[in-house]
Amino acid sequence: MAGILILGATSPIARELALLFALDGAKLYLAARDLTEAERIAKDIAIRTGAQAVAGEFDAADFGAHAAFVERATVALGELDGAIVCFGTLGDETAAREDPDKALAIVNQNYTGAVSLMTLIAQRLERRRTGFIIAIGSVAGERGRARNYVYGSAKAALAVFTQGLRARLAAAGVHVMTVKLGTVDTRMTWGRNSLLVVAPEAAARSIHAAWRRGADVVYVPWFWRPIMAAIRMIPERLFKRTSF
Repeated sequence: MAGILILGATSPIARELALLFALDGAKLYLAARDLTEAERIAKDIAIRTGAQAVAGEFDAADFGAHAAFVERATVALGELDGAIVCFGTLGDETAAREDPDKALAIVNQNYTGAVSLMTLIAQRLERRRTGFIIAIGSVAGERGRARNYVYGSAKAALAVFTQGLRARLAAAGVHVMTVKLGTVDTRMTWGRNSLLVVAPEAAARSIHAAWRRGADVVYVPWFWRPIMAAIRMIPERLFKRTSF
């Protein structure tokens, strides 16, 4: 039975991914800042699937606690076979333009926290020469836009980090998959263009299917790949005048 650590387990996509991996027979460690909610999700999944699911608390920005946390999760699972990095936040982009602390908070929650945790996880998987890491990023990292460049820059850095990690771990048989996620239907995105919004359930199924086929990079939904390809082709002198 594979032992899988899900970081940011209370997000809608993480919940759906947890259910899918539980149905595969995996043992789950669901980690989040909100321990009470993570425990509730773990109990629900255990009842619905019969899989073993436990919960733990972690803070992406508490770097000094990460090593002990990964050790606890590994002990609880018996062995760490895979990890899914689902945490992140849009933050207050307007405030981040003026306040360095707000900007750094966005970067820490979306990038540096993930780097710290994935580095520790990668060491374990590389030694075992097996396993996987799935990192959920964003299409916002494809190009810096005026309205969300702090968040976008963190997701861009995450994509480059996972690309390099994938190259490093390939020889050890460890699969690293980068997810470039579009807009997901949550409370934070209510009211946006419904034609470009994906339900968490559909997003999770796409991610799970891409992992099964061994994809390296996947856009979710798929149509964001051609959209972002077109956006990347816009000359900078024109792009900087856009407001989308």
